[in-house]
Amino acid sequence: MARIHYGHVDPREAGVGNIVNCGAAMYTAPVGLVNAAHPAGAYAEALDVAGAHQSSYGREAAGVLAAAVAAACAPGATPDSVVAACLSLAKDGTRTAIEKVCEAASRHTDFESALRPLREAVAPYDTVGPDYRAPSLGARRPSRLHAIEELPVALGMVVVAGGDFRHAVLGAVNYGRDCDSIATMAGAVTGALGSPVPEEWAKTVAEASRLDLLEPAAALTEVAREVFARDVSRRRSHERAFAELGGPECSG
Repeated sequence: MARIHYGHVDPREAGVGNIVNCGAAMYTAPVGLVNAAHPAGAYAEALDVAGAHQSSYGREAAGVLAAAVAAACAPGATPDSVVAACLSLAKDGTRTAIEKVCEAASRHTDFESALRPLREAVAPYDTVGPDYRAPSLGARRPSRLHAIEELPVALGMVVVAGGDFRHAVLGAVNYGRDCDSIATMAGAVTGALGSPVPEEWAKTVAEASRLDLLEPAAALTEVAREVFARDVSRRRSHERAFAELGGPECSG
């Protein structure tokens, strides 16, 4: 925001020069919901939104997380279909890291046994290094070979949990390192898959934070419906214009 405000930087490029991290991926789940069942649309829009904050593999992670949530909203979606959608869109080190971590995750059904294998699978792509509180010299720098740690591990936990919210979030929290971010991403995907948030968790959080957790969800639902209606209207206009370009034989 400082680069936009003081430097008059184009918002689409303002993320260039910031440290590369999971910050943008943390807030793109709503982009996935607004583009429910349309992963490619969610990916493209999230990349655009995240440009003001992130670059390189941090921006890529934002696009892929939004795509994961959108894919999870599709009727009949499963953890495997979500991962497949992510792999069809992800680029460079992000794609490879997701592939390797989810491959390791597929061999586990409880998070306790998966913790070390998931860390070992993502380690070659993680720039932070083994000591999370003392990052390596290459940490958070742009790269086409690396990935943020949080997104692949979150997707891996979704696979391990079989799409169950409670199991995935507990696995993410027990993973350690940047566990709050991992849990947020895993929770967003499993929630979109239809796995309910435990009522006792929601009640405790709402009371402790003094927040209405239902109102934002209702508002976002209305936004998603409005965006969909506008997209349909634009699509119909495009269809009519395209048909006219081709003459009478294309109008039927």
